[in-house]
Parts: sequence; structure tokens; C-alpha cells
Amino acid sequence: MKFKNRNLRAIAEMVVGDAEYFHYRSSSYITQFFEDCDLEFVHDGSTRWSWASDRISELLEEPQPMAHALPDRFVHVLRVLMHKSDAEDDDPDRLLAMESLNKPLSREGYEAFYGEDDLLYIRHIGTKTISTVTNPHRPFTPSEIKKRGQLIGYLDKCSEDELIEEVLLPLYRQLGYHRITAAGHKDKSLEYGKDIWMRYVLPTQHVLYFGIQAKKGKLDSAGATKSSNANVAEIYNQVLMMLGHEIFDPETSKKVLVDHAFIVAGGEITKQARNWLGGKLDASKRSQILFMDREDILNLYTVANLPLPEGASPKPKNVFDDDIPF
Repeated sequence: MKFKNRNLRAIAEMVVGDAEYFHYRSSSYITQFFEDCDLEFVHDGSTRWSWASDRISELLEEPQPMAHALPDRFVHVLRVLMHKSDAEDDDPDRLLAMESLNKPLSREGYEAFYGEDDLLYIRHIGTKTISTVTNPHRPFTPSEIKKRGQLIGYLDKCSEDELIEEVLLPLYRQLGYHRITAAGHKDKSLEYGKDIWMRYVLPTQHVLYFGIQAKKGKLDSAGATKSSNANVAEIYNQVLMMLGHEIFDPETSKKVLVDHAFIVAGGEITKQARNWLGGKLDASKRSQILFMDREDILNLYTVANLPLPEGASPKPKNVFDDDIPF
């Protein structure tokens, strides 16, 4: 990915402090700034903004984590640059600094904003894809833990359609998938084993197609289905239909087969269920199956900084309510 020279210079001037509302940094402090960003860049004494522009350009040339997302290390530099602890006296909330940063970013099709955790996030204007360092296995902040708990409560009470429409569709859009289409549950004959189909464009511009079979509760391999739990045998035929039935892509006006099938559960997918399904499928189809259970949904949803579904936020506590708050 490349930014125009005009926009690179504007961001570089913010890094070195030649722009209004940003701390001025001499040579040694420029090096210190990049150390804070976990980068081993040492200023060589040359023109400050030009040197910084070259380093930013190098970061932008790194691989994109997903379509329409900026490289992780570039995003991290902007996050450090815009940390609220570095606010100037005449811009205590850094709103003016944000306005300055958004001028070059918007010319490249992106916009920056602060999340509920007061950290910087960058969103692609066209697709709304958020560029952020999204490691789903990193430690969570207290606010993220609270948000995760609220989402657990929502998954416990939501319907299967709500799981698909309010949780999975926004999540997959955020992760960079396109043409996400929900089959719906009103007309089962139209599903062909798929609750959702979608496409993902690789950096090489090749396209992969995915189908999703979603279940609300736990997915196990017990002899009989219990309460909201789903038996893996019940979705076996649906998976075969998903992999064998063509879908029509209106963008290419062609019928295509699904490359991979996601089996998603709002609860746990037991090891026994995974093994049972793997044993039933032949080697070629087995490699096409991807699993996503509640833990995966919670982690990805949290680090992607998606807003909670309607109804997931807790009700205001009543003064007579003796429940212990989360």
C-alpha cells in the first residue's frame, strides 16, 4: 500500500511535531518516539520530516492484515502518536489533532476515531473495515472484559436468527468478508445447508467463497439432542449440501462452489463433535471445514471493537435491585 507524498509528509510532520497540536520532537526524541512504538528506527540527523516520511512509507509497504485494512505497525504508530496523554493545553481532548490527522487519511479513504477505550482506531470509509492490531488472544482491558460479559449474556438469550443477524454478520463484515448474504430461516428450502454465504478477496485478487452453518447453542456428539444443544449429526447432511451446492455470485454473474464451510456455534463445539464430523468426511472435504465456537466469537468481537448488539447492554440498576453488578 502506498500513500501520496503529500499525505505522507502531513503525517510525518505530526510525528516530528512540525504540525500544530503535536509535540515538537528533536532528533533524539524522534528516535525515542519510535522506540515507544517498538520500532528500531534511529534518526540519522537528516531533515526530520523527510526521514520520518520515509519510515512511515516503509511501514505502509508491510502486508495488510485483511482487505481495506492498514498494516498493523503503521496503525500502532498512529495510536501512539494520538494517545490522549500527549494532549496539548489548547487541545485537551485531542479533537483538533484528530481533525488534522483525518485530513491526509481521508484523502486515502480512511478516517480515525477514538473508541470507548480512548484508543485510536482507523476505519476504511467505503467498507467501514476497522484497522487495528486485532490479536484475539491478547489480554483484555477491564472495559473489554465487561463488554465480553455483556455479549455472553446476549448469546445466552438470543435466538438463532439474532445470532446470525446481530452478531455474525457484523463480525464477518468487520473481518473483511464481502457480499455477505443470509439465507434466513423462513424458507428452509432456500438454505441448501447454508445460513450465510460470503466471499473473501485475497491480496492477489483471487476470490474464496465461504458458507456458514450456525447453531445457537452447544454442538456435541451425544446420542440425542438436549435442550438448546445441537447434535453434530444433525448438521452433517447440511455441511455436505453446503459444499456440493452451487451459489450464484451476482458480481461475476457466475455459479460457484463454496471453498470452505464454517460451522459456528453460539456455545461450545466439543472435541468429540469435531472428531465425529472429521471421521465422517473424506480427506478433501475435511480440509474445507472450519470451526468457530463461542470463545472464538467473543474474542474476535471484542478485539474488533464492534458495538454490542441491541439488547446486550445491561439495564440501569434499580436502587431496590439486590443483584450484584457485573
